[in-house]
Amino acid sequence: QETRSNEESTDESEEDESEEEPKLKYERLSNGVTEILQKDAASCMTVHEKFLALGTHYGKVYLLDVQGNITQKFDVSPVKINQISLDESGEHMGVCSEDGKVQVFGLYSAEEFHETFDCPIKIVAVHPHFVRSHFKQFVTGGKKLLLYERGWMNRWKPSVLHEGEGNIRNVKWRGHLIAWANNMGVKILDMISKQRITNVPRDDISLRPDMYPCSLCWKDNLTLIIGWGNSVKICSVKERHASEMRDLPNRYVEIVFQFDTEFYISGLAPLCDQLVILSYVKEISEKTEVECCARPRLDIVQPLPESCEEISSDALTVRGFQENECRDYHLEYSEGESLFYIISPRDVVVAKERDQDDHIDWLLEKKKYEEALMAAEISQKTIKKHKILDIGLAYINHLVEKGEHDLAARKCQKILGKNTELWEFEVYKFKEIGQLKAISRYLPRRDPVLKPLIYEMVLHEFLESDYEGFATLIKEWPGDLYNNTIIVQAVVDHLKKDPQNRTLLQTLAELYTYDQRYGRALEIYLTLRHKDVFQLIHKHNLFSSIRDKIVLLMDFDSEKAVDMLLDNEDKISIDRVVEELENRPELQHVYLHKLFKRDHHKGQRYHEKQISLYAEYDRPNLLPFLRDSTHCPLEKALEICQQRNFVEETVYLLSRMGNSRSALKMIMEELQDVDKAIDFAKEQDDGELWEDLILYSIDKPPFITGLLNNIGTHVDPILLIHRIKEGMEIPNLRDSLVKILQDYNLQILLREGCKKILVADSLSLLKKMHRTQMKGVLVDEENICESCLSPILPSDASKSFNVVVFHCRHMFHKECLPVSNTVSPVQFCNICSAKHRGPGSAILEMKK
Repeated sequence: QETRSNEESTDESEEDESEEEPKLKYERLSNGVTEILQKDAASCMTVHEKFLALGTHYGKVYLLDVQGNITQKFDVSPVKINQISLDESGEHMGVCSEDGKVQVFGLYSAEEFHETFDCPIKIVAVHPHFVRSHFKQFVTGGKKLLLYERGWMNRWKPSVLHEGEGNIRNVKWRGHLIAWANNMGVKILDMISKQRITNVPRDDISLRPDMYPCSLCWKDNLTLIIGWGNSVKICSVKERHASEMRDLPNRYVEIVFQFDTEFYISGLAPLCDQLVILSYVKEISEKTEVECCARPRLDIVQPLPESCEEISSDALTVRGFQENECRDYHLEYSEGESLFYIISPRDVVVAKERDQDDHIDWLLEKKKYEEALMAAEISQKTIKKHKILDIGLAYINHLVEKGEHDLAARKCQKILGKNTELWEFEVYKFKEIGQLKAISRYLPRRDPVLKPLIYEMVLHEFLESDYEGFATLIKEWPGDLYNNTIIVQAVVDHLKKDPQNRTLLQTLAELYTYDQRYGRALEIYLTLRHKDVFQLIHKHNLFSSIRDKIVLLMDFDSEKAVDMLLDNEDKISIDRVVEELENRPELQHVYLHKLFKRDHHKGQRYHEKQISLYAEYDRPNLLPFLRDSTHCPLEKALEICQQRNFVEETVYLLSRMGNSRSALKMIMEELQDVDKAIDFAKEQDDGELWEDLILYSIDKPPFITGLLNNIGTHVDPILLIHRIKEGMEIPNLRDSLVKILQDYNLQILLREGCKKILVADSLSLLKKMHRTQMKGVLVDEENICESCLSPILPSDASKSFNVVVFHCRHMFHKECLPVSNTVSPVQFCNICSAKHRGPGSAILEMKK
């Protein structure tokens, strides 16, 4: 098939810049058709799913394949062929011409019918099932509509179906229904009942029927589409209800859709539930202001009850359209393939529904690459012309041309996939336009991996212009993507120009880490005081490298450093750490304090040193340390605390060393705190201390008040009250005495309450014991006498026996119990009495 050219394009739209995608694509039928139409002109054509039949003005009929190649030629008449008809099998053809000749013959058989009429025959239609013997029928139309049927002896018998309303202009036969058009309108004949079931009158009678012929098309066996002038009617053949028949045909026709078009109709065809309409167009010339023939239009419309909705509209540039009339155009279609043939005297154009390849072509033409790529992905199994990769590459190029470099780079991930060659090609292309940074974020890092040179090229680009971006890539990219040595050297060269650049130093440390040169990385991290230094030490077990860098680590973050050192005592000993921190006692204290918190015994050899460290740097924790440490030399601690006048610590040490009186004296004299003195006396619980406290306080009224308020539960308040000198004024004495009396009353109430509870509990337990002792005790053959160890019950039950069972569940034969020396009748269990368990009085004596 001949492709469209710029000079004679057959799918030009009146609105070339329209964003609406066309529904059909067009190709000119070429090959043999081109050769035919150079010497002759097309007058009619009919379409079969296997071939085409073309009639010309010089009376020739050509059979063509779907590419337009001539397969057979028939010389039918010297004048114009008016109509060609084929049956459904494509084995029989009917032809009529302007000189009145009618021929019906088999394409693959010898059967043939010839007839010549005295008037031009405009139409011929063979029965759709002509190939069958009992359907050998066809109709012709001139001034009358004749039906020919083959009867006995293979003779053809004509019969008149209709006459008297002018020439027959068109006829279409479908199933058992024949539709034809004459000057007055359209009729439908039911071949089964031989009844005419409808008459659809022509709307615009002002139009010459020979210049603006009627177009007929059966959509299916019961739906007829009529186009005449600028009017379209869609008629449905329906069965009449039996109660409505009377003398009427058993079928009737209902017009379901009716609407007018803008232009004159030259042909109709169905497309699913839509219509394809070929229109003849006239327009006013801008130059001459005279009405002239314009390009014909092929429209797709959606029928509505009283109007239609235009889906698409294309103006077709057919050869010689300036000279054509409405009657010169014809529209034929192939039902199975949705192919539409536009026939004009000098041209035959094929219209096809656009497939997914055509849809993608249109999207690419409109530069809608994103939609084209999506459409290709959805239909990748059905598209033949396009490849997803080619569309994607075109999309990337388009984005680059528009300057949307970041979006183009992002699309590379999806489009290029695992194709390393294409990735490398695109990277070099981005380098040429100076946009390596844009694609750097999207370069593959695993499956696939590109050549190291690619990654090194990107890193060098960042190193020259963007240190932060360079550092980000080093963090994100695995170290095996590029030659680490080359990049390290490049960073070192840049550091020579800017040796204090923290970003480059940190990046160099990471590169050293990738290269397993952890010592150098650690030095840089410590210099930068970087937070990742501890993670680096743990991850790569660099404890041997930090033995002489402990001070640096402590200066950076003492908490983390101490935790790390204590967690790894097996790798860096306590002694080594203390030695390294010898010149930094404040850091030494932090380390030893944390060690003591974890384990009071591990650093015992340094407890003496810690006394001074606590006294110097952390006095609040000195007293807790003295209390918790069992290895601290008390004399040394007392000396230091006395030198520094640490009263609380000195008091504690004096009391711990047994010098409670000196400690109490220090509290009273140094601290002047009676409450603390009282608490100390309570803690020691020593009568002599209370005596000393009273003696010291006896001439100090505030102290006496404190003692009166707190001494009541530990010392008899009378001892203090008797020693108070007469006439001494004591603050709040009345309140203190009232409090003493209240405390005494409270003690009495508590004692009485406890007594009541004790009595109630004792009574409850006594009742419970009584109930328990009143219960029976099981004595059987398994029990033994605790004295003679023989069974408690005799083997001969007829003999008399006497058994004693105590509350403790020990059992004896009566005769085995020793004779009591006391007058009391109560007996006691020998076993429990010997073990001092209680009285164990007998509860049962069994006799028989």
